[in-house]
Amino acid sequence: MSEAKRLHPAAILFNFLKVIREFLFAIILGFITFRNESFSYFILIASVLIILMISYSVASWYRYTYRIEEDELRIEYGILIRKKRFISINRIQSIDLTASVIHRFLKLVRVKIETAGSGLGSEASLTAVKLSEGEQLRSELKRERVSADQTEEVVENQAPVRKITFKRLFLSGTTSGSIGIIAAIFAFVFSEMEQFIPDNIYESTINWVIGLSIVILIVLGVLVLILLWVLGIAGTMIKYGNFTITKNEKELFITRGLLEKKQLTIPLSRIQAVGIEESLIRQPLGYVTVFAQIAGGSMRKGEEFPTVLFPILKKSEVEDFLQEFLPDYASQHDSMTLLPKRALKFYLFRPMLPVVFLLAGVWYFLPQFIWVPVAFLIGASILGYLRFKDAGYHLTGERLTISYRRVSKMTMLIYHRRIQSFEKKQHKLHLKQKLASMKLSIIAGLGGQHFPIKELEEKDVDLLSDWYSYRR
Repeated sequence: MSEAKRLHPAAILFNFLKVIREFLFAIILGFITFRNESFSYFILIASVLIILMISYSVASWYRYTYRIEEDELRIEYGILIRKKRFISINRIQSIDLTASVIHRFLKLVRVKIETAGSGLGSEASLTAVKLSEGEQLRSELKRERVSADQTEEVVENQAPVRKITFKRLFLSGTTSGSIGIIAAIFAFVFSEMEQFIPDNIYESTINWVIGLSIVILIVLGVLVLILLWVLGIAGTMIKYGNFTITKNEKELFITRGLLEKKQLTIPLSRIQAVGIEESLIRQPLGYVTVFAQIAGGSMRKGEEFPTVLFPILKKSEVEDFLQEFLPDYASQHDSMTLLPKRALKFYLFRPMLPVVFLLAGVWYFLPQFIWVPVAFLIGASILGYLRFKDAGYHLTGERLTISYRRVSKMTMLIYHRRIQSFEKKQHKLHLKQKLASMKLSIIAGLGGQHFPIKELEEKDVDLLSDWYSYRR
C-alpha cells in the first residue's frame, strides 16, 4: 500500500452530509425566517449554498490521499492549503472499522485510527474505503502479514470467542433502563415542535386532554410508557445486535450493531480498570454489565464511555468470563471491608437534604401536592441506605477491588500500577467520628476517571494510602 490511494467516491456523499449536518440549524433558522414574504430568496440562496457544498465535497475527496510508507501512515488533504499527517505505526493504539447502513449496502467501511493522544477525535478517519481494503489496511498497520481469510480462520479456531444470544439481547433491552433517556429526548423534541403546530390545533388538543377523565389519562400515560419501553428495547437490540467479543494475543476484538456494524480493537495494555455494573433493575435479577476503562483514544460522539465488554451476564458467569478474556482480573472476592455503622447518617443526610428544602417549599406554596416531595424523600432515604450498604473495598496483593453506588452499583478492579493518584479527605465531623473519605484516579477519558468511597474507617484509608505509596 505504498502508492497513494483515494477514498471510495461514496466519501463525497458522506462529506456532503457532514456539511449539511453542521449547517442544519442555520438552514432551519433561514426557513423559519423567510418562509412567508421572502421564501423565493431563501430558495435561491439555499440552491447556491448546496452547489457550493457539493463542489467542496468533491474537491475534498479528490485532494484526500493516504498510503503506508516507511512504517508510517501518510495522509495528505486540504483544498487550498495542503496538509500532511504522518502517523507512526508504533504509535497506533487501535484500528476500528465501522459500517453504517449506507456503508454496508455499498460494502464499505469507515476506518478510525487512534493513538494514545487522540483526544476528542480520532487521529485519522478514512470515511469510506472498500471492506477488503479496510481489512488489509488494518492488517498492515498491525504488522500482520496474513490474509483476511487466514486471520479469521485463526481467530475462529484458536482465540476465545463469546457471542450474545437473542434471549440475552432481549433481556438486556428490557432491563436497560433507557426509558428515562428516551422520555427526555421525546419531551425535548415535542417542546421544539410546538412552535410549528398551528395555535388553533394546539389549543383544541390541550382542551381535549384536559377534558378527559383521570382514568383515561392514566391509561394514556401507561401506553406512552409502554411505547417508550419498547423503543428502549429496540434501541438496545440495534446497538448490541450480533455482539461478539474475541481475544487475540494482545488485544480484544469486539463486533456489534445491526444497522451500523462496528468493529472495535482494544489493546490489553490500554485497559486501566475493569468494572461490573449492577443497575437497580438488573441487580435483583442477578444480571450485570461488564465494562473496561481504556486509556487514551478518542471520546467519540455517540460512543459509550467506558467500553462495554459484554452487555449482560449473570453475576455467577462473570468469573468465567474474566478468566477467559482477562485472567489478570479474575478471582473476585465477595468478602469486602464494609463501612462502619456510624457512617450511615452521612449517607442518609446527603441525598435527603435537597429534598427537604423541596418539601418545605411545596408545603408552603402548594400544600395539595405535598405527597410528591414526600415520595422523593422516601426514595432518597432508600438510595442513601443502598449507597451505605454497597460501599467497601478488598485488597489483594497488587490489586484493589472497590465497590460503591451512585444509582447503579459499581465494582471496580484496579491494579496498583494503573492508579495515578490517591486522595484522602477529612472534615471536622470525620475527625470526631474517626472516619475518612478516599478517591482513586486513573487515566481514562478526559481528565481521568475518579472512584470515591466516603466515610470509611480512618485506619482503612491510612492502610490503603500506605499500600498506594509503598509505605510500611
